[in-house]
Amino acid sequence: MIKVAIIGGTGVYDPNILNNVYQEEIPTPYGVVKFRVGEFAGEKVAFIPRHGSSHAIPPHLINYRANIWAMKKVGVQSIIATTAVGSLNLTMKPGDFVLVDQFLDFTKNRINTFFDGGTRGVVHVDLTDPYCPVLRDKLSKAAKKANISIHQSGTYVCTEGPRFETPAEIKMFQNMGGDLVGMTNVPEAVLAREAEMCYATVSMVTNFGAGISASPLTHSEVVDTMGANSENIKKLIMAAIEEISIGLEPKECCCHTALAEYGGFKL
Repeated sequence: MIKVAIIGGTGVYDPNILNNVYQEEIPTPYGVVKFRVGEFAGEKVAFIPRHGSSHAIPPHLINYRANIWAMKKVGVQSIIATTAVGSLNLTMKPGDFVLVDQFLDFTKNRINTFFDGGTRGVVHVDLTDPYCPVLRDKLSKAAKKANISIHQSGTYVCTEGPRFETPAEIKMFQNMGGDLVGMTNVPEAVLAREAEMCYATVSMVTNFGAGISASPLTHSEVVDTMGANSENIKKLIMAAIEEISIGLEPKECCCHTALAEYGGFKL
């Protein structure tokens, strides 16, 4: 059984942190998902490059439902997601890692639930803690073990993309309490909770947002910053997998019973 999955954001496309890697393909009601499986620390780990291996899928067209459904189908219990983000918070500088704990959703055209009526009905899932507290704690311990500095909390503002934000939008997000801005964490986090899976995000700051940055924003600076820190993100993920391999006891975490009042999540 594959218990752990990595969903890699911009710049995180390397499954070679794993051993004995092979390709898998899983059909879902939302399309076929191709991903790789490898081994590390005694665990089988699935790896999905969120934008495709050549960054060919824009954020608003990622098949989020298919990705999460496929991971649930192969038995994944814990998802580590990585995201490249702009910073709205001057204490969170380019190159910093942030363990986000809340989000603000400013997406516009995405289907953000598995339960849109019909035969599956309607579900109102609780997101008081949108990112699994237990998995976040394991990531925090992993960062300490790997000697990597990480901000312990932050609010992620998710925009539709693929364009960057205007200075006026950045100012609004700051006034609302946002710390980081990105384009992919919603609906991914929501769908993982509906599917009763532990989900946590490690964001890496690649630049400051428009109006804060002294120069116009470019995608190349995002990729360059991620590349410069690729070894640290690999070290962090590997240490996190070791922490997760210790196991999540049901009493520790309520993610796996998120839909208990609805009879649980069914594939």
